[in-house]
Amino acid sequence: MANTSSITFFFFFFFLYLLIQTSSAGSFNVISFGAKGDGKTDSTKSFLKAWTSACSSSTPSTINVPKGRFLLTPITFRGPCNNHITFRLNGTLVAPLDYRALGNSGYWILFIKVDGVSFFGGNIDAKGAGYWACKKAGKQCPVGARSLTFNWANNIYVSGITSINSQQTHLVINSCKNVMVKNVKVMAPDQSPNTDGIHVQSSFNVTITGSTLQTGDDCISIGDGTKSLLMSHVKCGPGHGVSIGSLGKEFNEDGVENVTLTNAIFIGSDNGVRIKTWPTASNGFVKNVLFQNIIMKNVKNPILIDQNYCPNNKGCPSQSSGVKISGVTYRNIQGTSATIEAMTFDCSPSNPCSDIQLQDIKLTYKNKTTTSSCKNIGGSSIGVLVPESCL
Repeated sequence: MANTSSITFFFFFFFLYLLIQTSSAGSFNVISFGAKGDGKTDSTKSFLKAWTSACSSSTPSTINVPKGRFLLTPITFRGPCNNHITFRLNGTLVAPLDYRALGNSGYWILFIKVDGVSFFGGNIDAKGAGYWACKKAGKQCPVGARSLTFNWANNIYVSGITSINSQQTHLVINSCKNVMVKNVKVMAPDQSPNTDGIHVQSSFNVTITGSTLQTGDDCISIGDGTKSLLMSHVKCGPGHGVSIGSLGKEFNEDGVENVTLTNAIFIGSDNGVRIKTWPTASNGFVKNVLFQNIIMKNVKNPILIDQNYCPNNKGCPSQSSGVKISGVTYRNIQGTSATIEAMTFDCSPSNPCSDIQLQDIKLTYKNKTTTSSCKNIGGSSIGVLVPESCL
């Protein structure tokens, strides 16, 4: 599983953090570059000037954002840089009230091709309500912006930020290596569309810990190409749970492997732990996954594998999923289901799920025994199982 490498990675970053804290790093305050914390003045150019100075410095550097509300339009912090950069946010970054100001870039705050960035503290307010209203009204809307994105970035540490009301996904980790996300809080209304909390894709050695995710879509979504992901001490709800997928929409797709979720709580979410794949031909796979030490509180689908995933049942493919799911363990999962069926395994008839293991599951519905259902699945069960295993 992902545990050993991720724990080693945690201590590496802890050491790195101490090193940065004790170093004589250069400091660049965005106010010195013309930024104003009045929530009205566009500070984008000032932030970019601070970044350019920090990025070109020959010693470890810190960009300081003091208390206040700093208005930013879409901004890209581009590397490579000459040193490690600490981005210390004590105030709030705010998007323009007019959702169209973020345009069709798909990003609001983007770090790209950087190696060694620590992002600490503060609040990020994307003011997404106008965008959600546009989407719900069926109007012609921009593509929507993700609030904080790391693309092709390595050795990244994100800690203590609060992201609210993102137009779309709050935090994206794409094509990255060695990332630690710690003590992050995400908040959006439960009916806000596509506001995933954290999305990880095509990335290696990522740890997410100590985070609270309250949103309108997946609390954590795990895309293709994700390897060695450890999630621990996560609180989810409202939201759509922790989801691997959706996968398999394209034929050529990298697999997902070595994923662990441990010591998590789900409260009132639509799903708990979910794996979802489209019913289409694909060479993708999911293997070596561990879900353990999890508490469910009034969760609609606590344990779910859905290989016939098709949102809103519109234009659904008539094939079977080519994604091969194997080596998934569910261990010590307890609590309450909001529906009578607490475990659903709807696997592919052409690529059945294999080596699925259930151990010590206790999920009840209104103080009654729950049920489970199985299609095209093989595996084993041990310990106390409520509902009774259908394997």
